[in-house]
Amino acid sequence: IFEVTKSYLHHEMDRGAKEAGVKRIRIHDLRHSHVSLLIEMGFSALAIADRVGHESVDITYKYAHLFPSKQQEMAQRLDMERKEG
Repeated sequence: IFEVTKSYLHHEMDRGAKEAGVKRIRIHDLRHSHVSLLIEMGFSALAIADRVGHESVDITYKYAHLFPSKQQEMAQRLDMERKEG
């Protein structure tokens, strides 16, 4: 995925965290943050799985703890649709 070496990426992560005054996270944590952001943006689990290369959408569902707000949002929108119809 990256066109830079692992060593360079680690160095830049260290530098950026120090400059921002935040705790350094692991490179893998960037992947988790990316998936979390895509969920919050409303993308489907299938689309996210395809983007990040999960072999199965079931792997994406391990992020299920991030989906409850989407379930509530869907229920509210369906309720609004029912009331308007």
